[in-house]
Formats: sequence, C-alpha cells, structure tokens
Amino acid sequence: MIRKNRGAFTLIELLVVIAIIATIAAFAVPALTSALTKGQMTGTMNNARQLYLAGYQMALDGSANADPALGWPGDYASGVTKLQDYCQKLVQNDYLKASDLAKILSAPGATCTATSSGSGSATTVTLSGTSGLKVYPVTAADASNVIFAVTSNYTYDTDFTATPPNPYGDKGFVVVRKGGDAAVLRRNNAKATSGQEASFESLVGKKPGEVQGTVSAGDPANVLKQP
Repeated sequence: MIRKNRGAFTLIELLVVIAIIATIAAFAVPALTSALTKGQMTGTMNNARQLYLAGYQMALDGSANADPALGWPGDYASGVTKLQDYCQKLVQNDYLKASDLAKILSAPGATCTATSSGSGSATTVTLSGTSGLKVYPVTAADASNVIFAVTSNYTYDTDFTATPPNPYGDKGFVVVRKGGDAAVLRRNNAKATSGQEASFESLVGKKPGEVQGTVSAGDPANVLKQP
C-alpha cells in the first residue's frame, strides 16, 4: 500500500489558515486598542488625582490657618492665571515636587516638561510643551461636584470636534471633582442632553460659578492650562 505524505500544508490550506488569523485579528485589534487606551486614561486619572490631593491639602491648610496664600486655584485675587502659576504655588509650599510635575501633567500625545530654580518660597517653576490636564478655577465656596481638573482634549458641555486635541482625541476624557471623586468618561458623555442637566452634573461635574442645574457650553474664562 502506498501512503501519501501529509507532513506539509497545501497552498489552499495555508491560505485558509491565514484568512482565519486575519479575521480574528480584525476583531481583536480594536478591542486591544480600546483596552490600552482605557488603561492609559486610568493612569492619567491617577495623575490628576495626585494633583488634586496636593491642591486639596494646600487649600485645607490655608483654611485652617487663615492663610490667603494657600487656597483653591480660584481663590487667588491675582497672580494665578496660568497652570504654571498654580503649580508654582504647590511647589513653593512643598505640596508637590517640581520633579513630579512632568509626569503628572503629561499624557499620550501631550508632553509637558517642567523646570525649576531656587528653593522654598523662592522657587520658580517653568512649564513648556502641552499639558494633558487643565485646572478649573475652583473656590472654597464651590460644591463638591464642581470640576477641579479635566483632560485638555475636553471642553465643558461640548461635543468633540472633527480633530479633537490630545490626549486621547475623541476616545474619551477624564474628570476630577472638588470632592475628590474622579472618572474616565466616554465621548457620548461630553455634552448635556436638554432636560438632563442634573444627570450631567452628577456624571461629569459642574462648572465653577454656575447655578446648580444650569449647564452652559465652554470652559470657564480663567481655566488654567498649558500652553
């Protein structure tokens, strides 16, 4: 009896295997990309919470000691108009290290660098590049659901544009509120639906200075950002 050697694939079998692998990859790659982005956004959320914790402790100490030099970002009458100014306050008063700022403020597609000179209350902080986070001018009088920080690709109560800025483009955004709770949100959470303003404020947060239940598009005029 003559037996055929079946040790090798035929061309047709090889093409079928390649087609199956390509089909599986077509389904798997988007899921893997989405999981990677979600993981990166969680990292950015943790960085935003680190910035928040520093700001919260500084404001708490300022309130306890009646020190106007230590407050929430919107409590300063002058001198804090940029993200760099606020970061400098945090570093000068030893609530953050200047060496940590680049990591905290950077995210995929948005690289921020920080340099410092001097020491103590004489420390000067200089930011360059693009920050992945921007800080809202929260005050001591604001409620806990007022937004403290948001990723720089998102403008409050506004749909993403055709070419949204980094980080993350239109894949989603991160918010941290004055009460300390934070969330990774999706594109369809970006804008309030008419009649659902309360739900939007509960999910995303409230803009400083707005009446509860009122939602208007656009960041506050004095939002702190880089550049």
